[in-house]
Amino acid sequence: MQIKRVLNNNAVISENHDGVEVLLMGSGIAWNKKRGQDVDISKVEQTFLLKNPDTLDKFKEVVIDASMDEVMIAERVINYAKIKLGRKLNEIIYVNLTDHLRGAIDRYKQGIKLNNPLKWDIARLYPDEYDVGMKAVELVKEKLGITFLDDEAAFIALSFLDVEANGGTEQNNAYQMTQIVTEVENIVKDYFRTEFDEQSLNYFRFITHLKFFAQRILTNTHYPADDTDLELMESLSKRYPEALACAKQVQDFIQNKYHFTVSNQEVMYLTVHIARLVKNL
Repeated sequence: MQIKRVLNNNAVISENHDGVEVLLMGSGIAWNKKRGQDVDISKVEQTFLLKNPDTLDKFKEVVIDASMDEVMIAERVINYAKIKLGRKLNEIIYVNLTDHLRGAIDRYKQGIKLNNPLKWDIARLYPDEYDVGMKAVELVKEKLGITFLDDEAAFIALSFLDVEANGGTEQNNAYQMTQIVTEVENIVKDYFRTEFDEQSLNYFRFITHLKFFAQRILTNTHYPADDTDLELMESLSKRYPEALACAKQVQDFIQNKYHFTVSNQEVMYLTVHIARLVKNL
């Protein structure tokens, strides 16, 4: 097998005997290696074969910035979920979970721990998915020495609810969710007078966030009040003034049309996602 692309020291893209792209991981597998050179098979610790090319492209982007431990933890959690949940999962879970774990681990290293207001409802209504989340919490502590709050298990559980192959109760609101996501996306496009690369990872993250935002609107669910909101808003206003102004337009629109009070915390999350989406404009 030859290297088609080096992602980082521990990950390369190659092709199997059928000519299908595969992602190979192993400690130091790409050290001092270049495109066209042979893969040292003895160093391959994990092989990822994703059938959907778009999903594979997104997974490549995530793996570039993720550590090998983070990717391996996600893979172990997904394998556990397949057994625990007893159903087929969409391949996009490899992107969702690895990206989420990487972001959560970075946050915890910076001392930023998010509360999940739906934690107990998720644990009660989706006990199997919550158990998968707790397995992830367990593995992160075991492998990296980082102790996640149980709230993180609930966030991870939502990742698995979002990729059920057989659907779920969330599909009842699919039309309204799609409408809200499209409306908010159009506000952002109009504000910045631009179109977005729908194949980019930042766009994918943005739309994923909007789906959960739409769920909160439709279920009238709010994040808990946070005393640091005003301080963080002040910081965001200096760092991302245009993104914050756009997020406030979204806030006004949602409050006027859907009579849903968009908190400062919601505005902050929207601002961060918008800033990341338009950073290269």
